[in-house]
Amino acid sequence: MRYQVIIPSAGRESLVALLDALGAGPGPLPQKVIVVDDRAAATVSGPLRLGEPPARLAERIELVRGPGRGPAAARNAGWRRAESEWVAFLDDDVLPLPGWREALAKDLSSLSSRVAASQGLVVVPLPADRPPTDWERNTAGLESARWATADMAYRRSALAAVGGFDERFPRAYREDADLALRVLEAGYAIDVGRRTVLHPVRPADRLVSLRMQAGNADDALMRAKHGRTWRERAGAPRGRLRRHALISAAGAVAPVALAAGRPRAAAGLAALWLAGVAELAWARIAPGPRNAGEIATMVLTSALIPPAATWHRARGELARRRRSTALPEAVLLDRDGTLIFDVPYNGDPKRVRAMPGAREALDRLRSAGVPLAVVSNQSGVGRGLIAEHEVRAVNRRVEELLGPLGPWLVCPHAPDDGCDCRKPRPGLVLAAAERLGVRAERCVLIGDIGADVDAARAAGARAVLVPTPQTRPEEVAAAPLTAGTLGDAVELALASGKASR
Repeated sequence: MRYQVIIPSAGRESLVALLDALGAGPGPLPQKVIVVDDRAAATVSGPLRLGEPPARLAERIELVRGPGRGPAAARNAGWRRAESEWVAFLDDDVLPLPGWREALAKDLSSLSSRVAASQGLVVVPLPADRPPTDWERNTAGLESARWATADMAYRRSALAAVGGFDERFPRAYREDADLALRVLEAGYAIDVGRRTVLHPVRPADRLVSLRMQAGNADDALMRAKHGRTWRERAGAPRGRLRRHALISAAGAVAPVALAAGRPRAAAGLAALWLAGVAELAWARIAPGPRNAGEIATMVLTSALIPPAATWHRARGELARRRRSTALPEAVLLDRDGTLIFDVPYNGDPKRVRAMPGAREALDRLRSAGVPLAVVSNQSGVGRGLIAEHEVRAVNRRVEELLGPLGPWLVCPHAPDDGCDCRKPRPGLVLAAAERLGVRAERCVLIGDIGADVDAARAAGARAVLVPTPQTRPEEVAAAPLTAGTLGDAVELALASGKASR
């Protein structure tokens, strides 16, 4: 069994114990353990502390610097450095039980090719001598959470097929559900294994539940991506957002009504606010423990949670809408000279070579959630120089190298055929936009010659030219926007307003 382990770390002391446990016991060792140091740059005061893991594991540990943008970006940085078919994600605050490696091998070895992932079991140890606190119960929810990356193994090919984790999720808890839903929508299955990790409850202060409300911002993106039923499909609790919004509105309007000389209305609104806060507090106090400290914390935070949750959800909706207007609705890509080196009339997949940095640039688009399509003139078919099945074989090889590229829109006609699809005419661009269900004017086409730019203009789309030695000087001069590499072009396409010139 060949696999690699990815551990994003925020610098928790528990990382040392995790590495010790991972190196102990039976079972095949991982080919590599990639520890992604994801501490924010401002907090880094020295190297990440790894302790002294067993020698046979220590020689396999690779420490890499993460982007510092949260667990989704850190996991992407890890698995994209991996080389094995299976990558196992572990959080830096879990502890694999003895025999975890052996159990992982058994979990993965029996899976069919249509199974993209295997979820491990998470056990949260709770106090035996008293009821758990609200924070302890919250952490214990990981035991029943679907697809938690506290212990989750994925096929690297499946991650590549869907673009990995969506880096627009800056926090934990939603990025793993989003990935799993996209994997399932791509036609894969997810299995539940038998291996087990412990997830101890981390120490937390009295306001931890208040800070947790920031996750409501991510729910806006989940709904936009997966629709109203995403909670049911992801097995996520329904939540109290509507109730929180009502309580917050009552609390905010009550003093306004009083100032406006409407005491009865103000009293009614105040009573509604008080009843809502009391109900929330009791729902959290009733399971216990009912000591003075816990009760005081529940009362205080129950008054603050409704406006905090409402604010974060509104902030998430605003950010989502701002992103949706800033990002293109789709990026369309020329093939020859843009994604791969141009070999005229090539029908041989063995001659396909990806442009430098192409995979990284495309992964950037996938991580941003931008749909892709390829629009390519293949006049060799119309000229009788290559067959359509050879074009399809080359296209398959391109996706083997660069990952999924969405629908392929190909014009097989010769230049003199008078078709509407051959670039610089707009047919391919308009057809790609229709296939993707987006507006052509909100698409960006990236290509290497003037025909690509002209096709985008004719369809009302934006264009970025990435010149090659074959691009004519007059085409470069006429382009509205140019970039030195495909990666640079992607950054321009993603930047707000810059690709609309």
